[in-house]
Amino acid sequence: MAQASPRGTYLQISESLRQKIEKGKISEALPSEAELMRTYGVGRSTIGRALKALKADGVIESVQGAGWYVAGTGDRRPLVDKVVELLRADGVKVGDAFPSEKELCERFGVSRTAVRSAIAQLEGRGLVAMGASRRRQVRALPAGRSRP
Repeated sequence: MAQASPRGTYLQISESLRQKIEKGKISEALPSEAELMRTYGVGRSTIGRALKALKADGVIESVQGAGWYVAGTGDRRPLVDKVVELLRADGVKVGDAFPSEKELCERFGVSRTAVRSAIAQLEGRGLVAMGASRRRQVRALPAGRSRP
């Protein structure tokens, strides 16, 4: 995003995102910060300032480990809860292969860091462990039933 004064760049980006939200081009989750950096050709701090400006106006809200969302939309559960629900809903059995980090990143639209944190929590609960083939496997099924 070319601009003579870098001080106003974040305002241009926040206005661009605001318009996309108003027009429905972004209706729930915003693209990742890395994707926004590529799209607008700016650094992380500029994207951070643009997102903070939108947050201050009540247009978007952040969900730790899940990203930025248009205010009042989206699934706000922690990623680990979404993955547990995935295990319940997909009829996974003990011993089955656990989805790869890449698959989980794509499915939930989150960073690899967020996925690794969720996997660590699942490993801590004894639900997932590294298998002999250097792939994670389901070691136990989550308690409870899937939602209708």
